[in-house]
Amino acid sequence: MDKLAWAGITEGYRERMRRLALFSPLLDLERMRTTDRSGQPIDMKGLGLLTLLFFFEQKLIRQYKTGVKQLALFLKQLTEHVYVLDDELCEQLARTIVQTFRPTSGKKRSYSFYDWEQREESVIEYSLLKAHDFDTKTNTQYYTLDEDGLELLFATKEFYSEFQLSINQLMLRKQLEKGEFVAALKQINEMRIDVETLEERMIRLKHEIQRSIISEETFERYKQLLDDIYRRLTREDEEFKELREFVNDTRERLYAHDVHQKEEKTYELVLKIARELESVHYAHSALLDKALSLKNTTLVTAQESLYYTGLHSFNFDQDVMSYIVSAPLPIEAMKGVLHPFLKVEENKYWSPMVVFAEQNIIEEREEKVHPHFLEADNIEYVDPYRTWLKSRYRLLMKHLLEAYKLGRVDKLSSFFDYLDDIGQSHLYEHRSFYDFWIFMHQRSPIQKEIDGEEGETLFGEALSLLGTYVLEVEEMKTVIQKCERFSIQNMMIAVRER
Repeated sequence: MDKLAWAGITEGYRERMRRLALFSPLLDLERMRTTDRSGQPIDMKGLGLLTLLFFFEQKLIRQYKTGVKQLALFLKQLTEHVYVLDDELCEQLARTIVQTFRPTSGKKRSYSFYDWEQREESVIEYSLLKAHDFDTKTNTQYYTLDEDGLELLFATKEFYSEFQLSINQLMLRKQLEKGEFVAALKQINEMRIDVETLEERMIRLKHEIQRSIISEETFERYKQLLDDIYRRLTREDEEFKELREFVNDTRERLYAHDVHQKEEKTYELVLKIARELESVHYAHSALLDKALSLKNTTLVTAQESLYYTGLHSFNFDQDVMSYIVSAPLPIEAMKGVLHPFLKVEENKYWSPMVVFAEQNIIEEREEKVHPHFLEADNIEYVDPYRTWLKSRYRLLMKHLLEAYKLGRVDKLSSFFDYLDDIGQSHLYEHRSFYDFWIFMHQRSPIQKEIDGEEGETLFGEALSLLGTYVLEVEEMKTVIQKCERFSIQNMMIAVRER
């Protein structure tokens, strides 16, 4: 047996080991020695597989708020006639299984092995469950199946995940022909998950293309891969169109035989199948557009980047001159080598149509107008709203300093109380109150301007009241809402001498 045959045996060894590695969490569960309340051993590996099927079913029905408590309830109801389990033990089993599939560290599981194709030690990372959402009120973490978890479940059905959608389409047609509408609806939900998985793979493929193309061989390999994906998606799209026509024909046939009156549930199932199938077909059509975009934009962009990378690393002496000198070439071949480096012939022509072009005619006169900027008018305009804002900010600063002198203010919340006590609650019902405090917080520590022009700005009159005082404002974590329209973060207020 020659070495070429050996190379064929070890080809794709890493991918094969990755598929085997997906089963290692189930083997870890099998090695656990766990018993129920009566001392009977528990089949942890079986419960682990049932857990994956449970999360798969939750994904089918679009129920993503699934955590340890929901899993514990499922395990208790499923094993009530097999094991003696209480609520505490069920939750402990559920937590153990979830932590086995998804470690508490948040990192993916890893599997070490020797790669006989590359002849080196290698590590594979995979994830069966992933975090989907977190409820801060109840401190509950929700999970959903990751792509590797889906692949593990598909592997137990003995077909490849790449052709999962095509197989589901064939199964759906058979179920519709037999009138198994409930199973057909579930099959459509599985097809929707397959489309979502394909979308995630295409996103990762796009990123991989952008960072992995370093040679023409790599470019050709990705190009072939995208061509295969596009052809498969095109075939699946044609099958979707035929399935939609088949479902519409079935619906019209049932309507013609008055099934919608005799068997309302059956007819409603057919209508729901038509809606769900159209939704899945729409998502699949978007995948077809993305595949075409990958071919036309991402791949071309990667090729261009490869081209410009080659230009930057090009060395004329080494790549051209050394080749010409070391290997004497005939004149015809020399022209071919040097042709890309010769300039394109350029000839300057003057068109007679230039005489009909627009002419720049300037009137001859003694006073020439030079280009200049327009000057602003000297007429002063007084904005009444600006004047009102300046007076309002001055009033707020006045009340703040009065409250400070009375020892009534150390926080913004106490200033609210002071305004209530003096009958000025209407001040914090307007937005200007909150703008005032936002400005104070941004400028803190804030003091009177010393250039004498403070009256010309919006806060000038208010700052002039500070005198020798310095106002310091520091935000707090609590939020104040004294009226329905506005809320503001509480602040620490301090007034000190400059």
